[in-house]
Amino acid sequence: MNQTSRLASPVVELRQYTLKPGQRETLIALFDREFVETQEATGMTVIGQFRDLDRPDMFVWLRGFEDMRTRKDALSAFYGGPVWAAHRDAANATMIDSDDVLLLKPAWAGAGFDLSGLQRSTAAGAESMSDGSRLPGFVEISIHHLRPGTEAGFAERFQAEAVPQLAANGARLLGAFISEHSENTFPRLPVRAADNVFIIVTGFDDDDAHAGYRAALAASPAWRAVREALQVDSTKPLETLRLTPTARSLLR
Repeated sequence: MNQTSRLASPVVELRQYTLKPGQRETLIALFDREFVETQEATGMTVIGQFRDLDRPDMFVWLRGFEDMRTRKDALSAFYGGPVWAAHRDAANATMIDSDDVLLLKPAWAGAGFDLSGLQRSTAAGAESMSDGSRLPGFVEISIHHLRPGTEAGFAERFQAEAVPQLAANGARLLGAFISEHSENTFPRLPVRAADNVFIIVTGFDDDDAHAGYRAALAASPAWRAVREALQVDSTKPLETLRLTPTARSLLR
C-alpha cells in the first residue's frame, strides 16, 4: 500500500486491551513484529499502537477501514488466516480483556486521520533512541461520553469553539470522531455498541510539550468557558488517555 492511499479511514476502531501484569512489552514486541503488515495485507490500516502512561497494563491501538463491508472482509481474512492462527495463543496469553472497543467515524469532513507521507519504522525492535531516551511523539485521546443523539451537534460546537483553543495552546489536531452505529459486521469481535461518544485525538512533540499545553488550558478563561458549555451533553466524566507510540506506530 502506498502512503498516499492512507487518508482518513472512514471507519476506525479504538481498542483498549487490559493485559496481565508485566505483559505489555511482550505483546508490543509480538504485535509490531507479526501483526502490522499482515493485517494491512487484508485491506485495513494499522494506524497507531501505544503505551498508556497512566495504566501500565494497558495497550491502546487504532485501526481503520474503508467501509463496514471492507471491515468484515479484512477481519475475516486476518482472523481466519495463518498468521493469527500461528500467534493467537501467544497474544491471548498476555491479555485479560480485549473487548473494550469503540467503533468510530470522522466527526466532520476532513476530521479523519491523514496518514499520507508518514513512514513506519521497519525495525520492530527499535523501541528507544540510541541514547536510551523515549521515542519522540506523544498522543492524547479524549473521550467525551454523550447523551444519545447529541454527537453530531457536539462535534459541530467542538469544531467551531474548542478546536481553535486547542491549536492556540499548542496541540496538533490529529483526528476527531463520533460513534459509528452501523451494525457490527464482524460480531466475533464485540464493540461497545451502546456508547455514544465524541473523541478528539491530539499530538505533541513530547510529554513536556503536552504538560505545557495542559497547563496553558488550565489557565485559560476562554477554554474554561468552552469546556463548561460542552459539558451540558456529557453523561460521565471525560476520559483522557496519555499515550506514547511504539516504534512502529504511524500516528505519533
